[in-house]
Amino acid sequence: MNLLGLEWFNPGFLLLLPLAVLPWFNHNLDKTVAWVNLVPMDPLSRFFNVGLKILSTLVITALVLALAGPSLPEQKVERIGEGAEIVLLLDRSRSMDDPFAVKHQAAAVSVGGDNSKRNVARDYLTEFVKNRPDDRFGFVFFSTKSVNLLPLTYDKDVVLATINANALGKGLSDTNMAEALLSSAEMFEGQAYRGSRIVLLVSDGGQLLSDEAKEQISRIYKEMNLSIYWIYLKSNQAMTLEESEEDSLLWVDIPERKLHNFFKSIGVPYRAFEAGSLEAFAEALAEIDRQHYQTLIVEETLPHEPKTDALLWLALLAALLLAASHVYTFWGVKKAHE
Repeated sequence: MNLLGLEWFNPGFLLLLPLAVLPWFNHNLDKTVAWVNLVPMDPLSRFFNVGLKILSTLVITALVLALAGPSLPEQKVERIGEGAEIVLLLDRSRSMDDPFAVKHQAAAVSVGGDNSKRNVARDYLTEFVKNRPDDRFGFVFFSTKSVNLLPLTYDKDVVLATINANALGKGLSDTNMAEALLSSAEMFEGQAYRGSRIVLLVSDGGQLLSDEAKEQISRIYKEMNLSIYWIYLKSNQAMTLEESEEDSLLWVDIPERKLHNFFKSIGVPYRAFEAGSLEAFAEALAEIDRQHYQTLIVEETLPHEPKTDALLWLALLAALLLAASHVYTFWGVKKAHE
């Protein structure tokens, strides 16, 4: 039951609250005297008498309220922080099980080891999330289909668990980049604009997009005011997203370069980081971390907060004061009869 802004676990005990007035109906201790002028005025005694009754009422009230089990309900509050809203878009195609940043083709035969791209991505994304306490994160992974694993949330434990779980198992053969990009942007639909919005793509490959997909991606990313960051996990350190005179014939018109050129053309903030080593991957995340600490309206969930302990401590304090007064009265009477 909700009452006075509090939730009450055992509201039936509130019916005992009238017992708190009992100290005000004590027995009449007035004495009959022959001449009232013999009885002096004693305002201090009257003050202490009223004070003791108030303490007694306080003890009963606090105990009854504690039995009723009051608590503050879970509530959401907003505060000003620094950070961004980030959707982690992680490739889980089969190629992400390959070793990361190999220098020789012979080193690429190991699959799914500790140095696989998905495990490296897991480790570095975990540190990235831990270092950004005010950010709101969402999570999408994709291979043949994109899956919105986690909507935008401030719960870092859930985000970290999702990142860790995503590194388990093996990837599928196909990649649906268009659907993944659209799913990431759609996470922001219906959301109040709080600050910087980022889609952080972590992938080792690209895809040739249809004209229809390009138009949809371009439109929604502009409407949602999104920025794109692509951490390109290079399968071979010599391969780059930008064309150069030293290009191998195998790298001409590869899907990665076409996707890179498309991102540059759609009119939203975009930057690619070519991670050919662990150091380059770490530096890419560090650069993103440095750039996006804008003022952000942070929504926090305050947990359910019981108030029973506070009431019990209040009752104990009042009871100790009452006990001290009775001890003092007993001592005074004893001294008077000596």
